[in-house]
Amino acid sequence: MARPGGEREIIARIRQAVGSSGDLLIGIGDDCAVYKTGPDRVSLVTTDTMVEGVHFDLAWHPPLELGRKAASVNISDIAAMGGLPRFALLSLALTPAFGSQWLDAFMAGFLAVLAEHGAVLIGGDTVQSGHESVLSVTVLGEMAEAELITRKGARVGDVVLVSGFLGEAAAGLALCRLGRAHDSGWQTLVAAHLNPVPQVALGRALATSGLVHAMQDLSDGLATDLAHICTESGVGALVTAEKIPLSPVLGKAAKICGQSAMDWALSGGEDYQLLFTVGEQQVAVLSSLIREQTGRELFAVGCIIEGPGVFLEEAGQRREISYRGYEHFR
Repeated sequence: MARPGGEREIIARIRQAVGSSGDLLIGIGDDCAVYKTGPDRVSLVTTDTMVEGVHFDLAWHPPLELGRKAASVNISDIAAMGGLPRFALLSLALTPAFGSQWLDAFMAGFLAVLAEHGAVLIGGDTVQSGHESVLSVTVLGEMAEAELITRKGARVGDVVLVSGFLGEAAAGLALCRLGRAHDSGWQTLVAAHLNPVPQVALGRALATSGLVHAMQDLSDGLATDLAHICTESGVGALVTAEKIPLSPVLGKAAKICGQSAMDWALSGGEDYQLLFTVGEQQVAVLSSLIREQTGRELFAVGCIIEGPGVFLEEAGQRREISYRGYEHFR
């Protein structure tokens, strides 16, 4: 029996089989599902699974940081739509090797991130796994319906922006795999992999500005995540390589690891920065507003164009990079 192709095909098949509900505003296909809870309020729901050996390696991922990451990557989905996280569910499938000291540290990290964003753990499940451990988290958030930002609103002529340096988490992972995580100078890269920070405050500022047309978080790499926005919005995008924000330390790490800093930025994944589009005439206004409210700088990396596909312009050459980021089952 033939099996589906990559992760996108599996999701597409599931999405095709699922119906809809009157109170459901957004189902499969965005960072969160969204449903109405009042005349002008909506709830957001997202879930994510982390598998030992695929998403984390216990050889270098301390339990406290793993707990923080398990919470953060889910809260990032709430931030990607401009919402506030409220409640979380945690399911743990752990092997017999896990002891109480490990669990206490993991939970300390998990609960600390929830507390930092005003969210509360309200339940979950615990089971024994015979092989790899699995962490599954669901986060519920809320916001005003009028402020909701989805992947579907990108318009031709929009400017594509990101909220920070790209490729750092992928570099941190490469350094961990080489056993160089504790070497001097790599702290920011390793932290980007072990302990990412969800951009909740920035997401709220972008949502309340009313200027952002489409948005999502950068979990699978710029090439794939921008392609998601373009597919849902029925447009294409052109990214300029020279405009992609790369930290100086990223290039040094790329030389050490024998890899490309640009490839990390385009397809490395797990940056958990925000990716969004804004009308060209509103970029300066939004940048000034965000700088005033959060002290953050925004980076314009490209523009929305007609026709399908995401393209990279580099050294005078243009090539398609659609969905070149990480994808399960591929």
